[in-house]
Amino acid sequence: MQARLEVFKTALAPKLVKHLVAAGRTLEGSELPATTRELVNIRASQINGCAGCLDMHTKDAAAAGETTVRLNLVACWREATVFTEAERAALELTEAGCRIADSAGVSDEVWEAAAKHYDDEQLLALTMQIALINAFNRLNVITRQPAGDYTPGQFAGH
Repeated sequence: MQARLEVFKTALAPKLVKHLVAAGRTLEGSELPATTRELVNIRASQINGCAGCLDMHTKDAAAAGETTVRLNLVACWREATVFTEAERAALELTEAGCRIADSAGVSDEVWEAAAKHYDDEQLLALTMQIALINAFNRLNVITRQPAGDYTPGQFAGH
């Protein structure tokens, strides 16, 4: 696949992306578990068809100790027994948050399921993680960024 735009060869990209990255770093300091953040990133990227983010987040999750079984089952989490109830609620909120146009938004039931497992600070972090990965997904999908050669931790320090 050929990228439509060499995003990081533009003068504007570093200025914009640094703010998205900074938001992600802020979320790293939240009480939302890192595992949950990566599951959210993976599921959103699957829904949005973002190969670049899938390449990055599956490799980073594996490097952080996530199991192959869980990584392989994120796409069908409802039928899988390897996710906690809290993770399942986060994945459900992720799906609803990615597919806002497909329904009447995020239902009260989906929100309440997440609220059973996460406090207000964690819910805000979860919501922002969903929004942030959607922003990255859209940047990559719209500009057709290729995937496959990401190295775990490649963007650490950026």
